[in-house]
Amino acid sequence: MLDGKSSVVTAVELGDRGLFVTLPKQGRRYLNYYWLRDNCPSSFSPVTRERSFDIFHLEQAPRAKAARIVDGILHVEWADEDHVTRMPLHWIETYAIGKPRPDPADLKREAWYSDHYPKVPRFAQADLLADTGQRSAWIEAMIVHGFTIVTGMPDSDEGLTQTAELMGYVRPTFFGTYFDVRTHINPTNTAYTSAALELHTDTPAEEFAPGIQFLHCRVNTVEGGQSLYSDGVAVANDFRLRDPRGFELLSTISIPFFCEHDHYDARSRQTVIELDNHGEVSGLTISQHMADIFDLDQTLLDEYYPAFCRFGRMLQEDKYMMRFLMKGGECMVFDNHRIVHGRAAYSATSGDRYLRGCYVDRGEMRSTYRALLNEGRFKS
Repeated sequence: MLDGKSSVVTAVELGDRGLFVTLPKQGRRYLNYYWLRDNCPSSFSPVTRERSFDIFHLEQAPRAKAARIVDGILHVEWADEDHVTRMPLHWIETYAIGKPRPDPADLKREAWYSDHYPKVPRFAQADLLADTGQRSAWIEAMIVHGFTIVTGMPDSDEGLTQTAELMGYVRPTFFGTYFDVRTHINPTNTAYTSAALELHTDTPAEEFAPGIQFLHCRVNTVEGGQSLYSDGVAVANDFRLRDPRGFELLSTISIPFFCEHDHYDARSRQTVIELDNHGEVSGLTISQHMADIFDLDQTLLDEYYPAFCRFGRMLQEDKYMMRFLMKGGECMVFDNHRIVHGRAAYSATSGDRYLRGCYVDRGEMRSTYRALLNEGRFKS
């Protein structure tokens, strides 16, 4: 039976499929019995932090025999089980509102433009290794701005791995776990030449392209090779205002991408403009050298191709394009679903240029950020 020792007891109205309670901040609210039983605090293991109760095994639909509010805690005695749920009202007010639970990683993006380079958030690798506060500030800057620079990188393969793993696990692609950007004798990608590289996002031919890219500049003494970066969020937001129909086409219709060589044949369909759960622009998928043959209806292409080209030209407008020369010992870290990047041509015989890169998923980055902030239902 319910504990009757507490001094403040309030009755609860029982229904056939749920009950009605009066909450301190939200007033009268209906709560479904399945939801109450499934989310009973005892349903979760304090060790694994996973749900240990299996609602599939209930022989009858959960039904309350009695319920009371006792000193700010809802007590529910179940009719067909020898079990009592004790659920704090403040917890109910947080999670029973029919909306996703609060997410500290759901931060508003700040668009940036061609003059952004002096304002790019910069973090020293040694500080990131030593200070969790610096690490969380770095990841927050990544979520908000999509582009940061890590300075003081050691001239080693291990230095890149060490830095990437501060954010998440290194994520392989069909190019391998790591990739080396230098001039190759038999290149399999335009990046492995000294030619100009148009603005693009990486590996669009993968079904789920990696989210965060690390480009560690080990040495850069060549003539030319200026790095080019544009914020896809800034461009797409302006495109939405400038060309509403074009925005609709590029954000709702998927097009094919490919990457084919002797030992792989990757293919995917992606929308050029990516929207998040709020309907806001979260990024892009675009790459001229990995766009497959557009297989849309030919009459649809009458509209789609001009919109696609208008957007592509807009990405290259001076208003948006940030230009700078990478320096040895720096690592460019950027959101591969948001930031389009490229480079100017350079003279391969004028010096050395060597970048080593890898990827981490965006979900891994957000997970690390939440953990660093000590957020979550099981943390005090």
